[in-house]
Amino acid sequence: MNSPHKADPACPAEALLKQLSGKWKPQIFRLAVNGPLRFNALLRAIEGTNKQSLASSLNELVEAGYLDKVVISQKPLHIEYSLSEKGRAVVPLFMQLELL
Repeated sequence: MNSPHKADPACPAEALLKQLSGKWKPQIFRLAVNGPLRFNALLRAIEGTNKQSLASSLNELVEAGYLDKVVISQKPLHIEYSLSEKGRAVVPLFMQLELL
């Protein structure tokens, strides 16, 4: 018999929350809803962050499939991060969480 206090490891909501939780990920995700983001703009927009932790969070969101990373080969060369299809699919869930 399952205890009501133990989390079901197969729960999709738990997996989603683990992937989108952590230092700076919710802030990055929320800012990405408004459009493509560049690294330095994120660094300025998220108070208290640093280059290393921001880069780590961005890489984790890209690896999890919530952000797309696009290299823009115009001069100067830069990288933009935007919500992927998977990321756009969870936006309504995030909006519901904000209402709680």
